Amino acid sequence: MSSTPRSTWSSLLDRVASPVIRALARRELRTTMPIEHHPEMNDRADYTYLEAFGRSMVGLAPWLELDAQSIDDERERALHAEHRELASRAIQASVDPASPDHLNFSVGHQPIVDAAFLAHALLRAPRFFASLDVRTRTQLAEALRQTRSRKPGANNWLLFAAMIESALFALTGECDLMRIDYAVRQHEQWYKGGGVYGDGPHFHADYYNSFVIQPMLIDVLRTVGHLDREWAHLLPITIERGRRGAEILERLIAPDGSFPPIGRSIAYRCGAFQHLAQMTLQHELPASLKPAQVRRALTAVIVKTLNAPGTFDDAGWLRIGLCGHQPSLGERYISTGSLYLCTTAFLPLGLPPSDAFWRDPDAAYTSELVWSGIDLPADHG
Repeated sequence: MSSTPRSTWSSLLDRVASPVIRALARRELRTTMPIEHHPEMNDRADYTYLEAFGRSMVGLAPWLELDAQSIDDERERALHAEHRELASRAIQASVDPASPDHLNFSVGHQPIVDAAFLAHALLRAPRFFASLDVRTRTQLAEALRQTRSRKPGANNWLLFAAMIESALFALTGECDLMRIDYAVRQHEQWYKGGGVYGDGPHFHADYYNSFVIQPMLIDVLRTVGHLDREWAHLLPITIERGRRGAEILERLIAPDGSFPPIGRSIAYRCGAFQHLAQMTLQHELPASLKPAQVRRALTAVIVKTLNAPGTFDDAGWLRIGLCGHQPSLGERYISTGSLYLCTTAFLPLGLPPSDAFWRDPDAAYTSELVWSGIDLPADHG
């Protein structure tokens, strides 16, 4: 049987996330996961395991949330059921104090980051997380609360605190409104125009608008916006800005699936397109983008960054790089666990196969059209 874009996506997401989820479900993540890291950083074992799990879950979550009855392919349906079971056991192992894989939510500043990605997964799969047993949900809430003892930096990190509080609200009905309000207000001040936010008061030429800022800001406001009139007012404005951000991202994907290797954290690979993937998942693409052209563009960048020789080690774990194994692309804070943010490119797997994103005939994306000589309207922000 010939492969389809959806089967390619589900196979690659399984290949990426399976080592993490399986090992943690067996309570063997610490004993089996390698730690590749910057030669000057010897503390990554304190953080890399929560990094790997939170970042795997944030990309898996919409697919886990999908109604199994909507999946018509038997192979994908079996994978979906298997990953739901593994993810449930992995969450239990991560927050159970008696588990050898009880993860670090309380020591150092880094857990604020990766607890936020796990929190974001909760918002993306509310029914899945609601299916967990009461003890696990209670332990998860306590783990998230442990991050409150740390102060986030005055940049995109404010959204990590806000995301954790939004997940606590979804999980327990309570949250620290000030940690959310500060993040929302500051990012409103840091909006630069043209669908782009500063990472703090200054603009940075990198992919953090997609790695963190726009996806988290939109989902925080979608979750708790009704609690405050100003937040509710900002949501449609933020989504409209996000549409322009998605439009820019789609134009950055070259005809061969490559994209400009600019800015820090480039080893997150196709995770640079999380925001485009999320706007697709939420049916918030701008009118200029057809779902089928975004499917083709995201498929190209996913395949380009994950099928390159050297991407995985012999045991199936990700290695530092953008197109293969390129350890020099890893900053001091990058380790094996960090790399799993690439799963966020797969968010549209949370759309059923009947959705136009999967159903519509293939359509060329913008750079393919422009660089083949097609006469297109000029781009305007």
